[in-house]
This record gives sequence, structure tokens and C-alpha cells, in this order.
Amino acid sequence: MGESTEQMQPKKAFGWAARDSSGVLSPFTFSRRATGEKDVTFKVLYCGICHSDLHFIKNEWEKDWASSYPLVPGHEIVGIVTEVGSKVEKFKVGDKVGVGCLVGSCHSCDNCANNLESYCPKMILTYGSIYYDRTTTYGGYSDIMVTDEHFVVSIPDNLPLDGGAPLLCAGITVYSPLKYFGLDKPGMHVGVVGLGGLGHLAVKFAKAMGVKATVISTSPNKKKEAIEHLGAHSFLVSRNQDEL
Repeated sequence: MGESTEQMQPKKAFGWAARDSSGVLSPFTFSRRATGEKDVTFKVLYCGICHSDLHFIKNEWEKDWASSYPLVPGHEIVGIVTEVGSKVEKFKVGDKVGVGCLVGSCHSCDNCANNLESYCPKMILTYGSIYYDRTTTYGGYSDIMVTDEHFVVSIPDNLPLDGGAPLLCAGITVYSPLKYFGLDKPGMHVGVVGLGGLGHLAVKFAKAMGVKATVISTSPNKKKEAIEHLGAHSFLVSRNQDEL
């Protein structure tokens, strides 16, 4: 006889879930799996709100990636480790950690071998996917997470947890191309199109790398923020042909 759901997922959890595509979240009690030998269990303290969460909540990507309900969103998750499995090597109880948009992959394809798990054809999203044990994954709008240590990252002690959460999606989205395409060398010059959730982080990363950043925006009123607050080198208004 196979294990029951309660045996497979004995950890009681509380979160906020969408029950349908209305966009409304409501309290949701569910269970997470026991801490496996390679798992890290942590108390969730902060979770960012990414616009893709809103798309999934409202099933706006139905044609390409249909949402299944109940759905607990959240993939910019940070907290404090409360338990680790017997074979966990990188983390201990009390560590500050985070989890982004993935919690699983095949570990055997070329993409996984090159640390490109986000391109794995069998990647498992932090929520709304089916895990190895055939249970549904639930995200960070909840009080605890249980995650394979391979998909857990360490949060430095000098980085506030609330500020670190958005780096796990918005941050890596702009940091990755800067590093991958070699645009992280002091003295280089990059253009950042738009100064929204991603753009302002791109400017901050560029400045920290010693790279000049020119912000290109449709909104002239963002010039002061870009240059004086974020440290952009220059600012162009895309609607102004003379500036382009």
C-alpha cells in the first residue's frame, strides 16, 4: 500500500492561495513534505511580489502555461533555516537563505550540467508544478518552505532579508545578462531601457560593477531618480528624437 498524503507531507503549513482566476487570495492550510536528506526547511520571513505571480494567479498565461488551483504564489522567498537533512552540506540551522523560481530539475541534461537549470526541459517551478513525488508545489506566500539544497541560496548577513527577496527574480533577471555577456567590466557602458522593477536594479548592479549606465525611458520625470538616487551616468527620453 502506498503512502498517504499525510505520510508524504506531514509538515503543516499556512499560506495565501488563489482558488480561481479572479485574482483574489484567501487563507489556505496545506502540508509540505518531511525534510529529506538533501532538503533545507526554513521559516519564510519575506516574499517579493513579482508581476508573473499576478499572471499566474489570474491564469493570464493559460495558452502557454495554464494555472492549476489552489495556487500559492511567490518565488522571491527568504527566511531562516529551521531544519536540514542528513546529507545537506551547505547550510545549517539559523542560516539566512532564499529560494527563487525553481525547486527542481532533471540534474542530467546538458543545461543542468552547465548550471542552466532554468533551461532544463524538466524544470520544476516553485509553485504550480508537479514535484518528483507527484505532489503540487506551493510557493512563498506561506510560512515554511522545504527545498532541495541545490536550489537554495545563501543570503549574506549584511544584506537585509526584505531587500534581498526581490533579487531572487527581478535581481537575477538583470544580473545574469550583465555577467553572461561580459558587461560587468569597469569602464564599460550599458543602456537600461525602462526604470521599473528590473531597470532600477540593473542600474544599481552596473554602478556596483563600475559600469556606466544610461537609462532610456519614456518618462522624463524619472531622470532625477535615475541619476541622483540610483547613480545612472546619463538619461535619455525615448520620445525625444533629439536625444536619440
